[in-house]
Amino acid sequence: MIDFLKSKKGAIGIGTLIIFIAMVLVAAVAAAVIINTASNLQHKASRIGQESTKQVASGLQVLNVYGYAPNAPNGNVEKLLIIITPNVGDEVDLSQVIVTLSNGKKKVSLVYGGGNYTVYNVTYNGATDLFNGDGGASGSDIQKLWNDLNNSNDKAIFGLIILHDDDSSLSNLDHPTANFGDKVAIAIALDSASVNMSIAPRDKVSGEVIPEYGAPGIIDFKAPSTFTTKVVMLQ
Repeated sequence: MIDFLKSKKGAIGIGTLIIFIAMVLVAAVAAAVIINTASNLQHKASRIGQESTKQVASGLQVLNVYGYAPNAPNGNVEKLLIIITPNVGDEVDLSQVIVTLSNGKKKVSLVYGGGNYTVYNVTYNGATDLFNGDGGASGSDIQKLWNDLNNSNDKAIFGLIILHDDDSSLSNLDHPTANFGDKVAIAIALDSASVNMSIAPRDKVSGEVIPEYGAPGIIDFKAPSTFTTKVVMLQ
């Protein structure tokens, strides 16, 4: 009888030990899962934080918008220059930028036309030169740019006129990359067949210059009641 009780106690002890070991193993597995999950969450949170910072800190500003009305005081604005500069933050690849424009009657989206639609190292004396190509060593290049934009019938595109680039970050014309301090004019031929959206007096125009990352530059203006000069500051 005594041997039977000892054997029974031994069996209970072994069973308890097995249960204890199983609990330890389950706890170890659970701890490993928790640690792995926490590591993944930390990595995702870090990545999301970096992306959020990039979205907030980087982007583009619209400094000015100029229009060109060749038949002023009659007629409409047929060319547009949007002067942009990057925000403080990451550099912006302008080849990935999309420009949207709406005059209340029509909305268009434009993409970068490529290196053949970019004028670099511009010498100019104001917006008039940028529309006409008058004066400066780059005058003929600017005239060619506007001619090419006017003849772009396949898709709505914009060109670039590089105004200020200290570190030559915009010199790669396939991927012109703007960083802080750079200034660029986005050139749009409103009267081209692919855009076909002129701006009349009193038109309310809105739009955005949308980079791949970061805040978009805002276009928002109302055209004056009459265009007294050919070159008009719109925003």
